[in-house]
Amino acid sequence: MRKFKYAVGAFAMLAGMQLVHADTLDIVKKRGFVQCGVTTGFAGFSAPDSKGAWQGLDVDMCRAVAAAVLGDASKFKAVPLNSQQRFTALQSGEIDLLARNTTVTQQRDTALGAVHAGINFYDGQGFLVPKSLGVKSAKELDGATVCMQTGTSNENTMADWARANKVKYKPVVIEQFNEVVNAFASGRCDVFSTDASGLASIRISKLEKPDDYVVLPEIISKEPLGPFVRQGDDRWLNIVKWSLHAMIGAEELGVTSKNVDEELKSANPNILRLLGVTAGAGKNMGVDEKWAYNIVKQVGNYGESFERNVGQGSPLKIQRGLNAQWTDGGLMYALPVR
Repeated sequence: MRKFKYAVGAFAMLAGMQLVHADTLDIVKKRGFVQCGVTTGFAGFSAPDSKGAWQGLDVDMCRAVAAAVLGDASKFKAVPLNSQQRFTALQSGEIDLLARNTTVTQQRDTALGAVHAGINFYDGQGFLVPKSLGVKSAKELDGATVCMQTGTSNENTMADWARANKVKYKPVVIEQFNEVVNAFASGRCDVFSTDASGLASIRISKLEKPDDYVVLPEIISKEPLGPFVRQGDDRWLNIVKWSLHAMIGAEELGVTSKNVDEELKSANPNILRLLGVTAGAGKNMGVDEKWAYNIVKQVGNYGESFERNVGQGSPLKIQRGLNAQWTDGGLMYALPVR
């Protein structure tokens, strides 16, 4: 009987924890802003500008969720987190949403109490080297020292690739991102290895003479990056997932922040459902029918966000590549709002 009571008590405690986590949508509405976990500073994805305002592709994910739930994209608080802190902060409830250039892996999606809500950037691990090193391929890096950040998937990926290609290297693994950059810039290591998008950001925003460095052609992994929420928090998962799909879908339909008001009179039923003229999608998620309209009007569609933050309208000038719409040969494919 005593064991039964303990079991019931443990079950009740677990159920209570799940209930607290499942109420994120109500908590955010009551609080009046979204707590969004971001990087400590990663140009193009999440970093404060000269006025201290956070900008970037991942920050636009935070803004989109705020626009969908609260009708105001500015109603979010950026919580800077390093690689070691990010999942703990999500698990504990310190943040409502993790939007921090985080690779979706099987372990992260199953064993950490978190679940991904979509992919907002398809990436892959690469190599940044000084041109003075004189190498043209990663396979020429035998004996090199390689800088990486602790708590990322880069360490295991690098080890697997090196073993498969019979390349010996010396890892220099450092906890803080800026310290890794400083170690590489000072010549403490020959190579910086992380996601290719990160290398483009580091080269442009962190190194004194960007033209003295080159990203090698090899991409050695699949790194699908996307936002995470807590497992068991299905209503909140719906909000984050469909906020991302609203941005992707708006681009596919040709709806932008500039023409969204005109598109309220569109003859296309898909546009009318997306923008809430034909009601239903908002009610399904427990938010205003203008949820997607507010996202597009205040944040923009996915293409606008991409070009502004990491694409041709940004210092990074990353090509769309895999992040182009499926109609243009990419992998961005919005689920239908109907």
